Amino acid sequence: MVEKKTVCQIVEEWLKEKDYFLVEIAVSSDDKIVVEIDHAEGVWIEDCVELSRYIESKLNREEEDYELEVGSAGIGQPFKVLQQYYNHIGKEVEILTRDGRKLNGVLKNADEEKFVVTILKKVKIAGDKRPKLQEEDETFVYADIKYTKYLISFK
Repeated sequence: MVEKKTVCQIVEEWLKEKDYFLVEIAVSSDDKIVVEIDHAEGVWIEDCVELSRYIESKLNREEEDYELEVGSAGIGQPFKVLQQYYNHIGKEVEILTRDGRKLNGVLKNADEEKFVVTILKKVKIAGDKRPKLQEEDETFVYADIKYTKYLISFK
């Protein structure tokens, strides 16, 4: 069986001095290896092919029979690593909290413990008949959310 640790080391070697970052590596019991990478400006198919060939050059098919899939994290998919939050600062995201609230807003900031999203909320202002939309920053701890993902808009 192909060891996940081995694949991680190979991918990390390839990533050195590149602007790509690792999102996830999965190795199933039947030796299907799935590697997801990402980049601030998107992932090029040529780079996925290059990484795939690099991994294959480091693994011995005579010893292990495996299936290899290398691709991007996928637009519209939930964020899996902190770097994805950094890359989407200033962009609109969708958040689903553990208590079931679904919110849309602009990702304002992120660090290792939390992230901040600017959300438009209806606020009743004294003297006005109707509530008005007002920007409000809301802070989330990663443990309190089910997912955050880039919101694709066709406006």
